[in-house]
Amino acid sequence: MKAYLDIVREVLERGTRKENRTGVDTLSTFNINYEIDLRDGFPLLTTKEISWKNIVVENLWFLSGQTHIGLLRKHKCAFWDPWADEKGEVPSAYGNFWRNFPVREAGRGAFNDQIAWVLEEIRRNPMSRRLVVTAWEPGNAQRSQLPPCHCLFIFNVQIADDGEPILCLHLTQRSCDVALGVPYNVAGYALLLELFSRFTGIRPGIFAHTLVDAHVYTAKPDGSMAEYDHVPGLREQLTREPRLLPRLSIDPSIKSLDEIAKLLEADTGEVMRHFVLSGYDPEPPIKFKVAV
Repeated sequence: MKAYLDIVREVLERGTRKENRTGVDTLSTFNINYEIDLRDGFPLLTTKEISWKNIVVENLWFLSGQTHIGLLRKHKCAFWDPWADEKGEVPSAYGNFWRNFPVREAGRGAFNDQIAWVLEEIRRNPMSRRLVVTAWEPGNAQRSQLPPCHCLFIFNVQIADDGEPILCLHLTQRSCDVALGVPYNVAGYALLLELFSRFTGIRPGIFAHTLVDAHVYTAKPDGSMAEYDHVPGLREQLTREPRLLPRLSIDPSIKSLDEIAKLLEADTGEVMRHFVLSGYDPEPPIKFKVAV
């Protein structure tokens, strides 16, 4: 995961101080781009330990299209708790718009299942340049407490050097918390690429990522809000050598999108049995406090 450490260095070296809605200052940069070849291993950060269980559960929840956090709580995945209402609903949940994007059709309200359409289109027309999924629904995003950060992703099939097709994914992310969010975003979308590869029969290739506003939370110039300062933890990571990437094995029983929601109903051990990482040997975790 040298690519991630390069992002950290770039933001720390050339980021400019900005205020934002959280009240905690950031060091911010504009437009970082990089790519990772999944044939070299699964891109789960090794310079600190990342919860593989949380990545699997969260992204299966997205794919299910659900907005209630009950299944997340069942699997002890608490990231979305601060954003849920008193009923446990998260209207801006990514999967809600992936699977139920509101459209006007024949003068009445309807919904578009972008995930199902893209899967069918890859099978039907793998060289299409229209394999787009968006989570940015203006009616929601413009008034949401937390509009989608990773707001758009696009699949694209390329031909590898051996003449065989590979399935690639490009993620556009408008707001990028480098310390806390980006490692999960990278691994989460790599998992989606692996799953779509399984569903379509096209082997996984390149994960590419555009970070529009890549930022690191930091203490105020007067030293206040130091509990939110992510700079020391990131500097510690820069002293650590990246280790070999793990390999992901997905159980052969996972063949289609239909299996995802049913799988989340199982206990956590059964869910994780279907997504096995081999060779994951990370450095110890580093704690960062989230700016809500």
